[in-house]
Formats: sequence, C-alpha cells, structure tokens
Amino acid sequence: MRARGSTLSLLPVLMMAVLVAGFLVAPGVRAPRAETPFPTLLVLGAAQYSGRPSPAFQRRLDHALKLYRAGSVRTIVVTGGRRPGDPHSEGEVGAAYLCARGVPTTALLAETRSRTTVDNLRNARLYLTPTTPVTLVTDEAHAPRALALARALGFQANASASPLSASPDPRYLLREKLALLAYALIGIRG
Repeated sequence: MRARGSTLSLLPVLMMAVLVAGFLVAPGVRAPRAETPFPTLLVLGAAQYSGRPSPAFQRRLDHALKLYRAGSVRTIVVTGGRRPGDPHSEGEVGAAYLCARGVPTTALLAETRSRTTVDNLRNARLYLTPTTPVTLVTDEAHAPRALALARALGFQANASASPLSASPDPRYLLREKLALLAYALIGIRG
C-alpha cells in the first residue's frame, strides 16, 4: 500500500517533467505576426560591433525599415545599451543605421541604457505615452518571450518578427524556450 501512495505522489512531478521536456523538444513557439504594425515600432536591441549592427541586429533593423517604408509607421524606438568600455550603444547604432537608410531623425528615438529584454521594454516606456501601442520588432525565436514580457509590463503590443538566419544557433533557440518557460512559471512585474 505504501509503494502505491509514493508512486501517486510522484505523478505530478513526472507529469511536469514530461510537459517541460515536450516543450523543450517541440518546434519553436511563434508569436502571432502583426498584419498591420502600430504607428510606433519598438526594435529590441541585439549586439553591435564597433558601431555596426551585428547580423541579428541588422535583420531586425532591416525589418523595421521595411515596415516604416510601407507607410503606416511614424516612430521607431531602437533599444539597447552598451557593454562596459564600449563607446557605442545598440540604440545609437540602430538609430544611425536607420537614419543612413532614409528614416528621418524626427521619426527615431534611441534608448541607450538597457542590457536585457525587460530593460529594453521598461526604458523604452520613458519615450512613450502610457497608452502608446507598439509593434515589437525582434527575431522569430525571441518574439514570443518579448511579447509576453511586454504585455506583462502593461504594453498594448503585437509583434512583427524578422526572420532568423538560415542556420540559427540551437543554443539560442533553447535559451529562448527556457526563458519563456521561466517567465511563465515565475511571472514578471511592471
């Protein structure tokens, strides 16, 4: 009788382990793609190297540029800080990249202090009115977590994801899944 009771008490733990394992090996979760972006884009930072966007950041910026050129976007907020000792921030590099491609400086804002997605969102809020709806621009793997965080922080948001590279790093994909799972389990506060 005792063995049966201990087996039953392990059942919830085993079920949770199976669910987590299934989530981790399943194909990537995708954020719903915004058919029409809001007038304000929020480009989430990625690395920059010596004043030039990394390939991942450039894909996000090029996607934002495409959305801007389509005509319904009026403002682009580019986010991202700098590493210690680095003279360039992701926000400044991204804004300069878009400006060099024809986006007027009056349409660009650069958030330059954040180091994480949560920081990107919290700091970008300083540039927006509390009711400004935003379209997040990030890559496909990051979009579900970024969108969940934005909504948890009180943003009215949707996402328009840039494509991943032809061969995305499996560690990055796993990290995004684990982070999404962690945020789902522990939550986030505004």
